[in-house]
Amino acid sequence: MAISLRLSPDEENLIREYASMMNLTVSELVRSSVLEQIEDKLDLELAEEAYEDYLENSVTYSFDQVKKDLGL
Repeated sequence: MAISLRLSPDEENLIREYASMMNLTVSELVRSSVLEQIEDKLDLELAEEAYEDYLENSVTYSFDQVKKDLGL
């Protein structure tokens, strides 16, 4: 899929220079940056859900208790 962006000349120069510094094409840089942003957002949402679940059901076990329960 091809995507076009409208960038100011300064933004374009910044992206091109950074891609060059990272030894990437502009396409590779934009692709990896967008995917990383999406993955980070999804990870944050999962972490927030897990934390909310922990707050609602705050049962915790010590390491020693887990070892004992598992017979280790």
